Amino acid sequence: MEHRIVVLDGYTANPGDLDWAALEALAPVVVHDRTPPGEVVARCRGADIVLTNKTVLGAAEIGALPGLRYIGVLATGYNVVDVNAARAAGVVVTNVPAYSTRSVAQAVFALLLELTNDVGALSAGVRAGRWSASPDFAYWHRPLVELAGKTLGIVGLGQIGRAVAEVGRALGMGVAAAVRSGLPDGFGWVEAVDVDTLFGRCDVVTLHCPLTPDTRNLADERRIFSMKRSAYLINTSRGPVVDEAALARALREGRIAGAGLDVLSAEPPPPDNPLLAAPNCVVTPHVAWATREARARLTAVAADNVRAFLAGKPVNVVS
Repeated sequence: MEHRIVVLDGYTANPGDLDWAALEALAPVVVHDRTPPGEVVARCRGADIVLTNKTVLGAAEIGALPGLRYIGVLATGYNVVDVNAARAAGVVVTNVPAYSTRSVAQAVFALLLELTNDVGALSAGVRAGRWSASPDFAYWHRPLVELAGKTLGIVGLGQIGRAVAEVGRALGMGVAAAVRSGLPDGFGWVEAVDVDTLFGRCDVVTLHCPLTPDTRNLADERRIFSMKRSAYLINTSRGPVVDEAALARALREGRIAGAGLDVLSAEPPPPDNPLLAAPNCVVTPHVAWATREARARLTAVAADNVRAFLAGKPVNVVS
């Protein structure tokens, strides 16, 4: 059987600094930078293997593609695919786990350190001439915060959560975690607590849980408003895990010290998202995963997943 591969939205994974050679060695490949919803079926028609990052393949699309046999998600999260519809149609769905673990952990602390050390605002002030005009050898806009001795609270101690815990420990932080099934081996130095205790007691709360019906709005008004006024909330998981209106209100009212977010409920966000104008809120455009090193791992594993499927031994199957 001659195979054909279509990549629906390859630009974010590979905007041109990588290549698709590993995929091209397996079968003819057509790569689209982006695919509007109305063109998904037309572009996939005739292909038995489709790769997607954020382009939705729902029940309607899967049902309209009888020749489809494989969907490879160019990400760890696979909520863009109706896996039940895929399973019913005999379509294998795979993801790419753990490719961005270290990059996301790094981004967590980039967000947190921006909030505690004010690097961006201070640098901008220096370039604007404020240091040159200062009567003192040093100045700051707001109190700078040392992380050593603070407690880092992690919701979800999977691969990324564990990497974050290790960095926090290296910075001298105590670490607590809300976990569903006990602490992993080797992490006995982490204190296991329930989610409510974690929000109420920790100096930093960082979210590393998947988006499910149970975790949607996990950081809700009650939990956010239970946090210390000196505490920070970090989210690099999925936007809807946070009640954005409640967080914006907490920031406006000074109920928490700040928030660092790499994800929002709608991406790109509408201009009226309340967090875009909230004080002490650092927002980055869903790039925690996007170091070149992580994207290289992502595309390599995606090709390996297709290779395994073609060999009749699929791996990283989520369907």
